[in-house]
Amino acid sequence: MFKFLRLAVFAILPGLLSMPASAADPYPTRTVKMIVPFGAGGPADVYARVLAQHLSEATKQSFVIENRPGAGAIVGTDAAAKSTPDGYTLLVMSNTHTTNESLIPNKPYELMRDFVPVATFNYSDLLMVVHPSVAAKSVKEFIDLAKKEPGKLNYASSGPGTPYHMAGELFKAMSGTDIVHIPHKASGDARNSVLSGNVQMMLDAVTTMSELAKGGQVRALATTGLKRNPLTPDLPTVAETVPGYEATIWLGVMAPKDTPKEVITFLNATINKVIELPAVKEAWLKQGAIPLVKTPAEFDAYLRKDIEKWAEVVKVSGAKVQ
Repeated sequence: MFKFLRLAVFAILPGLLSMPASAADPYPTRTVKMIVPFGAGGPADVYARVLAQHLSEATKQSFVIENRPGAGAIVGTDAAAKSTPDGYTLLVMSNTHTTNESLIPNKPYELMRDFVPVATFNYSDLLMVVHPSVAAKSVKEFIDLAKKEPGKLNYASSGPGTPYHMAGELFKAMSGTDIVHIPHKASGDARNSVLSGNVQMMLDAVTTMSELAKGGQVRALATTGLKRNPLTPDLPTVAETVPGYEATIWLGVMAPKDTPKEVITFLNATINKVIELPAVKEAWLKQGAIPLVKTPAEFDAYLRKDIEKWAEVVKVSGAKVQ
C-alpha cells in the first residue's frame, strides 16, 4: 500500500513542479512596477500615481511608479518591452506612443507587436487659445484669418512629436489652413511665447489654459474633445466648426507580450473599478481628466485606430521629430 502511494506521489510530482505560479497563487503576490516613460510631475506621472495607490489598496500588494523618461518615451517603453511578461512590470502609456509609431519607425520596439493592451484610465481635452491681439473670437474666424494670410499665423508646442504638436497638425490638415509650427523645449516655454504674443495660437492643457483665459491673458476659442468639456461647458468644441476633429491626451496601461491572459483580465477589471470610484473621478475631473473605461479588446481596437489616424496626419503634414 505504501509502495503504491509512493509511486503515485512520484507520478504526479513532475506535474506539480511544472505548474505555473499563477495556478497556485493568485496574482499579484509581490510588488508590481509601473514604468512611466515620462518625467516626474507630468500628467502621466500624476495620474498614474493615483491609480497605483488605489491598485495597491485593492490588491493588498504594492504598485510602484518608476519614471524612465528619455528619447520621447522610447527609453522607458523599451525597458518595459524587454521585461519578464509575468504581470509584475507594466507600461503607463499615452497617445505619444501611437504617434511615435509613425514619427519614429526605427524604434527598438513596435507597440502592437511587443505589448498587449491592459486598460485605459483617462483622457484630457486641450484648449485652443490665441493671444488677445489676434483678430479672431471663434474657431471659424481663426480659420478665415489663416486662409486670408497663409503662412503668417503660427502656433506653439512643447516640441516635435508631442500631442500638442500633432493636435496642431491635425487642425491644419482638417481645416485646410497653413499655420507655421513653432516648437519649444517645454510646455512652459511654449505657453510664455503665446502669453507674450510672439506666437499667436496654442493647443494646451485645459486646466492650465482655462485659468489664463479667465484672467484675460489669452482668448479661449474651443476645446478639442468631441463633447464639450465639463470644466468649460459654455465653450464650443473645435469639432463644432471642423466636424470630426478630436485631439485629446489619453492614458492607458499595457503589458509585455505573452503576459498571461488571466493577469490581463484581472488588471483590466481592477483598474476599471478604481477609475469609477467617486473619489478618483472627482479628483481627476478637477484636473480636467475624464475616466476612460475599455476592455482589453476595445483598447486594442482603439490603439490601432489611433495609430492609423496619426500616421495619416504625419503623412499629410510631413511632421518630423527633428
